[in-house]
Amino acid sequence: MLDPKAFKAYDVRGLYGSELDEEGAYAVGRAYVEQFEPSRIAVGRDMRLSSPSMAKAVIDGARDGGADVVDIGLAGTEMVYFAVGSLELDGGIAVTASHNPKEYTGMKIVRGGALPVGGESGLFDVRDRALRGFGEVTRRGDVSELDIYPAYVDRVLSFVDVTAIRPLRVVVDAANGMAGAMLPPVLERLPIETVRCYFEPDGSFPNHPPNPLLPENREFIVAKTLEEGADFGVAFDGDADRCFFVDDAGEFVPGDFATALLAGSILAREPGAKIIYDIRASWAVPETIEAAGGVPLVNRVGHAFIKHRMRAEDAAFGGEVSGHYYFRNFCQADSGVVPFLLMLELVSRQTQRLSEILRPYRERYFITGELNTPVPDVALKLRELEDRFGPEGKVSHLDGVSVEAADWHFNVRPSNTEPLLRLNLEARSSELMERKRDEVLEVIRG
Repeated sequence: MLDPKAFKAYDVRGLYGSELDEEGAYAVGRAYVEQFEPSRIAVGRDMRLSSPSMAKAVIDGARDGGADVVDIGLAGTEMVYFAVGSLELDGGIAVTASHNPKEYTGMKIVRGGALPVGGESGLFDVRDRALRGFGEVTRRGDVSELDIYPAYVDRVLSFVDVTAIRPLRVVVDAANGMAGAMLPPVLERLPIETVRCYFEPDGSFPNHPPNPLLPENREFIVAKTLEEGADFGVAFDGDADRCFFVDDAGEFVPGDFATALLAGSILAREPGAKIIYDIRASWAVPETIEAAGGVPLVNRVGHAFIKHRMRAEDAAFGGEVSGHYYFRNFCQADSGVVPFLLMLELVSRQTQRLSEILRPYRERYFITGELNTPVPDVALKLRELEDRFGPEGKVSHLDGVSVEAADWHFNVRPSNTEPLLRLNLEARSSELMERKRDEVLEVIRG
């Protein structure tokens, strides 16, 4: 089974059995190899119940397409990126449905250098080839197994000075996802006290879905961080390539504020570096980067676009509001574990608690978070928004419609997968933020 709609803007993802199964996984693996003609690729898989058989099918398809496969087994998505980049392979496939509920399966696909294969970079060509079918197998590739963990652990720990990390008390919610497999060999080399929650990888997700962006899935980490009197809490998504922070006061740390803090850490090591941030972000991000002597570069949303820009600009770091953080020294790919380590080091080096470090941001920048609204005609609504608010500030079409005035700004962009508009708005005061939010939503929902 291979439903064409399983091919999204950035990956392949669908309901296991009804939209995507082993037959479809074989077809994707083979079509990928026949489309891009890599000679060696890495394949890894997450802890979903379907992932072992799905990964085997991907490997069979890739081998029948003529590629040799390095099977890294149970591994987070970023470990596949790391394997591809560090071993100088021609590509890789992570069998994962990321943060989706347990009923889903999928694949994240990269080429050499861990460059993503998305809708604008060949994924739909892979789809068309997979749906067409295949001829005879002319060369069947070899398969070898590799334990990438030791090299991976060394690489992520290279981002921090372990001797600078204090014996902090940290709550970690692995959500029965890949963080439960990836973190233990990292944690055993750190002097911190970890309250480990749901570390058993279990694709049935018996405790809560592995998507910390949803407030209901954060209730546990917030409560546990307060209950344990921890220095902070961190929650990972299903494939552990994103992490989300809760401060010592139990407050969720928005991705923009986390990006600003992490950018400061990177710039302390690499003064003057270029930092990429996405167009939805708070002014906290570019203003922090400039204050730290860095060069802020705004970009459209999406890991494919961020990763290409990282390479084009030789940027040291990139951050997205959605919790994706990208590092030049991690194969220019995103990692969930590296930001966690940087936050440990950052809090260790400060005399203040994380809530106090964040207070200046919370007192100066008032953000709505992302507000989604279904609309019947996306293009029409975007024109209405520009007509209504364009006269109030500077207009940009980098990604959807953005308007920037002196003391407030917004971005409204369409969803890649459904007729939705996504609003992110910020103002210099709480009152102005609420007023402008309501004005913009009135146009969107009118």
